[in-house]
Amino acid sequence: MRTFTREELSTNDGREGRPAYIAFMGLVYDVSASSLWKNGEHQAGHQAGTDLSKALGRAPHGAGILGKFPAVGKYAG
Repeated sequence: MRTFTREELSTNDGREGRPAYIAFMGLVYDVSASSLWKNGEHQAGHQAGTDLSKALGRAPHGAGILGKFPAVGKYAG
């Protein structure tokens, strides 16, 4: 499994055709297929290409939602 640095993760921001990846608790998920991540931005103002470990703890849907998306790597931070 590939390991992403903070800089590498940030390049996968979902803009201009790039994939939309987010990190959570040490894993990187591809959320590109979700209509809720259009252009790399989530409806609550979160941006793809970032570590959302703290933010997902406060999300109304919980972190379990990430099970719907493929894990594409580990996050080194």
